Amino acid sequence: MRRIMVIGISSGVGKSTFAQKLGKALHLNVYHLDALFWKPGWVEASLEEFSKAQQEIVNQREWIIEGNYSNTFDIRAEHADTIIYLELPLHVCLYRVVKRWLMNIGRTRPDMGEGCKEKLDWDFMKFIFTTYYPRKRKMNERFQSLQSLGSKKEIIILRSKKEIHSYLEYIKRQKELVYKPQ
Repeated sequence: MRRIMVIGISSGVGKSTFAQKLGKALHLNVYHLDALFWKPGWVEASLEEFSKAQQEIVNQREWIIEGNYSNTFDIRAEHADTIIYLELPLHVCLYRVVKRWLMNIGRTRPDMGEGCKEKLDWDFMKFIFTTYYPRKRKMNERFQSLQSLGSKKEIIILRSKKEIHSYLEYIKRQKELVYKPQ
């Protein structure tokens, strides 16, 4: 587990937080797709720029890349040895997006592109609400496709806060066993 994709059902599912904790436990660099995609003032990177930035990362020996961005999913999936998918209920994701906005008003989060101060609007909330269930189906199809092609990738699906917490604790315990002095 040295090249890890962290994806999720929606904004607010906890991809960034999970990836940071996993990166700390595994001593791996974490790359946030939002930071690669968004330029100052919420200007979108071109697909070419965005793809090139990801290609540079996936060519490294080890990494954690968090974020969805389905138009470049295959770049990461091709090189990943592990895909971790977070799927919490829609109401939890919506709540967390509002909470994140309230906690970061006027600031740029560390996982966001520089100069992109936290914002929240009706279109974004509507996007989360209207894409949640179609994404759920799409992710299921993607995972089935990877498995049917005989992929050797480990796919880990975490569907509750308890499962997420337990998985991170498991990783920490495994690392402690590996690094425990004799």
